[in-house]
Amino acid sequence: MSGAAAPAALRELFVEMNDLKRVRSAGREGSIAERLFAQGWGLFTGGASPDDVALDITATTLAATRLCDLDAAFLSAAGLSDAAASAVLVAGFDAVAGDLDPDLRDRLRGRLAPRPPGRPGPLPSFVAALAQQPRAGVTCPGRARILLEPPENHAEHCLIVAVYGVCLSPFYRADPGTVFLAAMAHHFHNAAMPDAGFTGEMLLGDHLDPIMAVTTGWAMSELDGPLRGHVERARAVLPDDATAEGRAFHAADCVDRVLQIAQHLRGASTTMTAVLDEWELVHAGPVKGFHDRVLRDMRIP
Repeated sequence: MSGAAAPAALRELFVEMNDLKRVRSAGREGSIAERLFAQGWGLFTGGASPDDVALDITATTLAATRLCDLDAAFLSAAGLSDAAASAVLVAGFDAVAGDLDPDLRDRLRGRLAPRPPGRPGPLPSFVAALAQQPRAGVTCPGRARILLEPPENHAEHCLIVAVYGVCLSPFYRADPGTVFLAAMAHHFHNAAMPDAGFTGEMLLGDHLDPIMAVTTGWAMSELDGPLRGHVERARAVLPDDATAEGRAFHAADCVDRVLQIAQHLRGASTTMTAVLDEWELVHAGPVKGFHDRVLRDMRIP
């Protein structure tokens, strides 16, 4: 294949968005990514189409990339009108969405306008199970694993891959709803199957595919007829990169797996000079001069 295999312009957005696996707030269970995974499945079981869920959850995720849990529910509870809350969400979205495909960006921004929320349906048990299932870390046959704490869970991974896939879909000319749903369902087997990584898969040998088929079937059995059909059709793109949707999914999955590890390495390699000088940990304000003298006199750092 000639030409670029992925759009480099989205790199910084994806790096920043990846942190939604690690952002939590008081009174809310789990990370933002974990909760958006559940929200997406609630919309699916409530009867929303894959395209609608893909656009709604992706728009919400992009706004949360900067606003975190300053979301529609909080802004409304704090007294903002629907129009004012929408304006805040759009501002958060616009702060990060500049490099998206323009047509996709406009469609996503429109999802943040005031409108009646979708009615969620019951959550299948695999949603909570995937949120409780840690991912394996870095594994390779014949080597001890590299386990980085805290581990992400499978709900977080699936959500971020799904949103990356929507963002990438114009580049590959893929259908965003199909890519999103495929990503949301691509680890169904891990709702019941502990994740031993690449090493465990190789050790299972010929038993791997039958076990994955059984455990995937357990998750699929929780879905009703129409939704189950949507999921089956979307999951058909998972085995290879022969389709546009398969390429968008596999690009998103690969990027997320690597950025997850890069986040740990980035944190470990950050210097205090960078934090103080570039990130302005002790930032400008009426007492900055005093703060600087305190740190200097105490020889910190």
